[in-house]
Amino acid sequence: MELMLYDTYERALRPFVALQSGAAGLYACGPTVYDYAHIGNLRTYLFGDVLRRVLALNGYAVRHVICVTDVGHLTSDADTGEDKMEKGSRRTSKSAWDIAAFYTRAFQQDIADLNILAPAVWAHATEHIQEQIDFIAGIERKGFSYRTEDGIYFDTQKLERYGHLARLKIEGLQSGHRVELRDKRSPTDFALWKFSGDAQRQMEWDSPWGRGFPGWHIECSAMSTRYLGALFDIHIGGEDHIPVHHTNEIAQHEACHAHPPARYWLHGAFLKVDGGDKMSKSAGEFLRLATLSERGVDPLAYRYLVLSAHYRSPLTFSWAALDAAQTALNRLRLAYHRLPEGGQPDAHYQQALQAELNQDLNTPRALALMWELLKSDVSEAAQKATLRWLDEVLGLGLAAWTPALPAVPGEVQAMVTARDLARQEKRWADADTLRLSIEDAGYTVRDTPAGTSIQPH
Repeated sequence: MELMLYDTYERALRPFVALQSGAAGLYACGPTVYDYAHIGNLRTYLFGDVLRRVLALNGYAVRHVICVTDVGHLTSDADTGEDKMEKGSRRTSKSAWDIAAFYTRAFQQDIADLNILAPAVWAHATEHIQEQIDFIAGIERKGFSYRTEDGIYFDTQKLERYGHLARLKIEGLQSGHRVELRDKRSPTDFALWKFSGDAQRQMEWDSPWGRGFPGWHIECSAMSTRYLGALFDIHIGGEDHIPVHHTNEIAQHEACHAHPPARYWLHGAFLKVDGGDKMSKSAGEFLRLATLSERGVDPLAYRYLVLSAHYRSPLTFSWAALDAAQTALNRLRLAYHRLPEGGQPDAHYQQALQAELNQDLNTPRALALMWELLKSDVSEAAQKATLRWLDEVLGLGLAAWTPALPAVPGEVQAMVTARDLARQEKRWADADTLRLSIEDAGYTVRDTPAGTSIQPH
């Protein structure tokens, strides 16, 4: 069954063909750890997790790398503004190194709470400074860089296909319109290495060009090459990475290797808030996953909400939508828990579900088919087995969930015990009478291989 993925680079659905049979390299741009991740950020990592699981469903052993931007870079895509790590340090009165470690742990906890599989590699930018310096030196040797008063810059005019990913119209970018030019040759040129100058910085390093710190984009070029090679299968990120960050990653890589780093580029859409704006840390107010938990919402209900929309479609967050997702997840958990064990996945539904997932990760259709399965004439044991198989991709943790035990009144528990004894002694009429009495008390009785189970109506 063919796996089709929407490649932003080609602006088309393409069949996935791995570079190496049975294996896939997957690189994800990670968080800048100067603050907590918000739930809009986390939507991107949920989409990446589904992609990884669908690749595994199709038989690929996935080497998944997530970068951690724990080195300061400037708040503007134009290489200007404040250093984000220094800004976070002032806000918290902690060192830049301490806040990087703190917010990295917080992000990893969010990942775990959402049942997102941990990557094979957490690639920290601060641990790969030499690789970044070496990559810049390679760009310099190929003649694609130049020096200015404040750093080493990439000369985008020397790269014929610069901006192809974002379909940038270079001629339409007027000098000084998108960025302040200073002594840059073109508004699209970007920093490879910035000089510290007279600024007091906590994160800076020596380099062949002077003491300073790497530009934002170079870390991903250096670390993806380090862990996945000069050419790998899939690079993912949010749609905001298309016009600048990923465009510049591709430029750096083409300067060194004459081809983009990845064969497929996938991008997730924004999470919107009321009013239509994307959720953003720069706006000063954003929702953390912990905020949902404080409200009593299971983090996996947010995962369910994200799965209900296609990853390339905008999703508008509202508390009503989240509450509906929590209700749906609870219904699904109870349905799964009440189904009997002992079946095999239904081949027809397996094929139909994989067909939807293989069509560019169509999780909304997969969810719809899942609910259709629960209303079908497929045996209950097969339904449960099929749900367990599907949850390897959906990641809702159905098998790990157990219902809270109801507080059963003593008189009801006594009737359950008496009924069990009557069944053991084959006093079937007494057992039936006791069953009716238990049901009259408000409980549904189920006889299972593990014993009698009762649940409130």
